[in-house]
Amino acid sequence: MKKNLLKIALVALMVIAISFSGCTEQTDTQETDAQEIESPAQEEVATGITYPLVDTGQTACYDDDGNEIDCPESGEAFYGQDAQFEGNLYSYTDNGDGTVTDEVTGLIWQQTPASGSLNWEEANEYCESLELAGYDDWRMPTLKELYSISDFSQGWPYLDTAYFDLAGKDVSKDEQYWAADYYAGTTVEGRSEAAFGVNHGTGHIKAYPATVSGPMGNYVRAVRGNSYGINDFEANGDGTVTDQATGLMWQQADSGIGMDWEAALAYAENSTLAGYDDWRLPNVRELQSIVDYTHSPSAEDESNIGPAIDTDFFEITEIAPGTTNYNPDYGYYWTSTSAYFNPGDPEYYYAWYVAFGTATDNNGSDMHGAGGVRFDTKYEGGALGEGGERYYNYVRLVRG
Repeated sequence: MKKNLLKIALVALMVIAISFSGCTEQTDTQETDAQEIESPAQEEVATGITYPLVDTGQTACYDDDGNEIDCPESGEAFYGQDAQFEGNLYSYTDNGDGTVTDEVTGLIWQQTPASGSLNWEEANEYCESLELAGYDDWRMPTLKELYSISDFSQGWPYLDTAYFDLAGKDVSKDEQYWAADYYAGTTVEGRSEAAFGVNHGTGHIKAYPATVSGPMGNYVRAVRGNSYGINDFEANGDGTVTDQATGLMWQQADSGIGMDWEAALAYAENSTLAGYDDWRLPNVRELQSIVDYTHSPSAEDESNIGPAIDTDFFEITEIAPGTTNYNPDYGYYWTSTSAYFNPGDPEYYYAWYVAFGTATDNNGSDMHGAGGVRFDTKYEGGALGEGGERYYNYVRLVRG
């Protein structure tokens, strides 16, 4: 484990910064133990969750070289990983009629996806015309709905195949599924005609060329049920934002500087923002839940230009001009969820991040789309993956 005076000093400075950012004058209430503080907003959230998040399923802890380790205690290096916090566990029911009900989200899914690869419009038409199990109200899932069934307990595939069938005969990078979200930006591959999807082989979210079918098209898995994945933010006036829909409280500003994964975990553990001491690094599903897919720094429509987050509630740091081909642009943000590159190289020396600005190729052009979910090596000098690595990423803390 890399421990040196520079990193210790960096973390100390970051903790001081976050302790003051967005804070109001200290009161007796703020000095109370964080576990005892409950606002009226939190009490309402406790009984009114409309966007219940499903746990990732990750149960093991790792260091930054990919080695599985005993989950650390508070105060130890690498404390605060995904596996150390548990949310709503997966709960599926096979209905025996070609459908699967997600008991957490309430959504009903097509068990076996459409055969053959389709462009985005073909996939949408397929879902709208589908009649299955006596229902004719099937639709293409939104990106947040589709991501809700991604399973991070192992990976490759990132899907529970005890309930859901794969489209391909073998698990591969081609296990790509359309979502209903059309990309607001302009990508290298799709230009202004790109739409998002989830790769249930590799676990990624990216924007794909929307008009391409045949071998370059994607699969689709239809869904039915009430809308899922709609946020309900409320600014608390103390540097925090509560999402009433999920019950999570978020840091309103971000870390302001990038850091490697170990430092990000330490930054979270040592924060006392707004009088709370139970801040943590969000897991990949939690962080993806606050993405706003209607904006992108690469958008051609001026009204859509911006970061993939609701700036009415959240502050976001602009990255240095020249980092990408877009100005302004915004960074990648670490999650607490580890990943491995492929089945032939199953070492967890990567961690997932969410791109709240453009997700670029090596030339600085938007390749995967703002709101994309990818992974990078956890520290400078770590194992390399696809494309240019960004191992100094930003952090937005969560609690709850």
